[in-house]
Amino acid sequence: MSYIFENGNSNKDQQKRANNSKYSNWMHLILRRSKEIGKVELPICSIILDERGRCIGRGVNRRNINKDPLGHAEIMALRQASLVKSDWRFNECIIITNLEPCTMCAAALIQARMGKVVFGAYDKKRGGLGGSIDLSKHKSSHHKMEILGGVLEDECSQILQLWFKKLRTQK
Repeated sequence: MSYIFENGNSNKDQQKRANNSKYSNWMHLILRRSKEIGKVELPICSIILDERGRCIGRGVNRRNINKDPLGHAEIMALRQASLVKSDWRFNECIIITNLEPCTMCAAALIQARMGKVVFGAYDKKRGGLGGSIDLSKHKSSHHKMEILGGVLEDECSQILQLWFKKLRTQK
């Protein structure tokens, strides 16, 4: 049942704001890191939190730096977190990233049994968790995970838009 409050917001809107604020501090950290990596690489960063809220994995895009097609921030964070955990299963973990994971990363998160995915900007061209296609809801997805998109969406989108604008003007 949905209720409308005096301010015109529904309880679903208020729940979304509460979830956003829960992750906004982490997203601010990610945005600071993405500005740094944006000097040499696409400004995408990811972190993985364990069940106690501790960061056990960090990753930034490294495709150009490492000449690696698998060098996505989510993959880097998964690799580091799996070493810390000594396991490949992440049922109780949360990954937070400033851009919706692509289909490759979304599939990797499903295979890793990630508990929750939190992201900032939606990717309408390549997003694998709702922007373009939603692999988490596909019938072949054997693992169901919680998805929360749009956390500090404007800030996340702006950093990426500015990066691509700068790239176009350099060519």
